[in-house]
Amino acid sequence: MTQGRTLTRKDFTSDQDVRWCPGCGDYAILAAVQGLLPELGAVPERTVFVSGIGCAARFPYYMATYGLHSIHGRAPAIATGLAVTRPDLDVWIVTGDGDALSIGGNHLIHALRRNVNLKILLFNNEVYGLTKGQYSPTSRVGQVTKSSPMGAIDQPFNPISLALGAEATFVARTLDNDRDHLQRTLRAAYEHRGTAFIEIFQNCIVFNDDAFLTVRDRATGGHNRIELVHGQPIVFGPDDDRRAVVTKEGGGVEVLPLREAGDRVVVHDAHADDPTRAFAVSRLTDRAGPAPFGIFRQVQRPLYEELLDAQVEQAQGHGTANLSALLSSGNVWDVPGD
Repeated sequence: MTQGRTLTRKDFTSDQDVRWCPGCGDYAILAAVQGLLPELGAVPERTVFVSGIGCAARFPYYMATYGLHSIHGRAPAIATGLAVTRPDLDVWIVTGDGDALSIGGNHLIHALRRNVNLKILLFNNEVYGLTKGQYSPTSRVGQVTKSSPMGAIDQPFNPISLALGAEATFVARTLDNDRDHLQRTLRAAYEHRGTAFIEIFQNCIVFNDDAFLTVRDRATGGHNRIELVHGQPIVFGPDDDRRAVVTKEGGGVEVLPLREAGDRVVVHDAHADDPTRAFAVSRLTDRAGPAPFGIFRQVQRPLYEELLDAQVEQAQGHGTANLSALLSSGNVWDVPGD
């Protein structure tokens, strides 16, 4: 037990050898999580990491907490059951773009819409790394991989747009190599009551190196990173290339030089109940150019487990249940035998 003493990163670090490729972005994310949890007041015995399959899914092995390395894409289903039955736990899901958005796509969107108290970290490297470099649901059109030698032809998912479309109550994006931004985003997700979804641009140094170079690189990141701050106009870029996100005629938003923006500059409202504007901003993501980062949406809604508990209590107030009577009530019929 760790109760009553000051915890450190070491208390959340397991004795397992970390076996990601040297230079993998996963190392930075792991270090950020291990370093932040003691600052948040989390304790290992009430913390659980649930994963599916893929490179990211090894995450629970490296945490000195409880953990479940489950099957492909099913982490949201398993984590939902855990969070509903044990609301005293901090339940995290660690998943990748292949795990969460391919076979796990169905489970993910339903966890998001239900607003279970889960923290979902989606490591997006736009490729299947564990199985050696096939294209994934976030690979770009034309991306050459081992399974798309002539270029991928599938239209990729935008994970932020997907989460907003499912009306998740907390949706954010950050980067693996920006420790400060990553930890600030994780902290906000931890403090959110409900499903918090974070897409993390994660570099796969072996099979898709520099996929996010335009926003990760210090020389170009300042030009291309659109920082979202609630209540602030969405402007970005250095002084000699200041640009703004503005409303577009006919709907949506677009990027213009700040000097041409006039009064059309969008003021970011992460707390808007309607996710339409946040969705429009998420569509600005351009792998070759600017992309938004930060919290797209953060609203409050009742937790799924609270609604479920209330319904169970209401049902129990109706008296003792009789399963046999229930099964033989209403529209029933006999199937004659031979």
